[in-house]
Amino acid sequence: MKIDIIGDIHGCLSEFEALTKECGYHWENGIPIHPENRILGFVGDLTDRGPASLKVADIVWRLVIEQKRAVYTPGNHCNKLYRYFLGNNVQETHGLETTVAEYKSLYKKDQQTIRKKFIELYEKSPLHLVLDKNKLVIAHAGIKQEFIGKSNSKVKTFVLYGDITGEKHPDGSPVRRDWAKEYKGDSLIVYGHTPVKEPRIINNTYNIDTGAVFGGKLTALRYPEMELVSVDSTMPYVAEKFKDFA
Repeated sequence: MKIDIIGDIHGCLSEFEALTKECGYHWENGIPIHPENRILGFVGDLTDRGPASLKVADIVWRLVIEQKRAVYTPGNHCNKLYRYFLGNNVQETHGLETTVAEYKSLYKKDQQTIRKKFIELYEKSPLHLVLDKNKLVIAHAGIKQEFIGKSNSKVKTFVLYGDITGEKHPDGSPVRRDWAKEYKGDSLIVYGHTPVKEPRIINNTYNIDTGAVFGGKLTALRYPEMELVSVDSTMPYVAEKFKDFA
């Protein structure tokens, strides 16, 4: 299979367009199509913080559900928006407030349409994707070898939030173990969730969340070529959002 896996978009539509064009996709009828039938993969966190979250969600719905030209696995921000759309009591913080403001600005009919589409996209997508005869795994925040192919609550927490300890840093963010440092599996793991200035490659794992929404870059990993392609963000740079690994 030939797939271009894109890191956390967070509503950065112009960067998404630029990156797909850089990878040889042509935008036809509002969606990116590759002339050689490559498909797109999404590591989750399509929405929140950026300027066009619902438009990105709509495009991904069209690609995954309608056209069958992409695969997607949800991130923690996707999970939160899904719960919001179900009517659950979720806090409109950490970026969700931008997506909700976008949603509330729509006509009622358009609200119902995007709500229905996003719920369908979320419910029809696995918590992590196991592709190419187990050679490739896409999981939003990564995954341990022993969790691959499973879908219990422990796996759900891990793929959405990473290897959290339950403790918090002084700024309120969760303390996470560096699972990638200990990974020894044969499957290539491609993930995002934690913004890094450059793609982090360690032990057959690739973190391709290069912080597009924080003024970094939007990155794609082209598989099986293992070529990284990035475009610069148009968003303001927020240095403290990027993680430095020792």
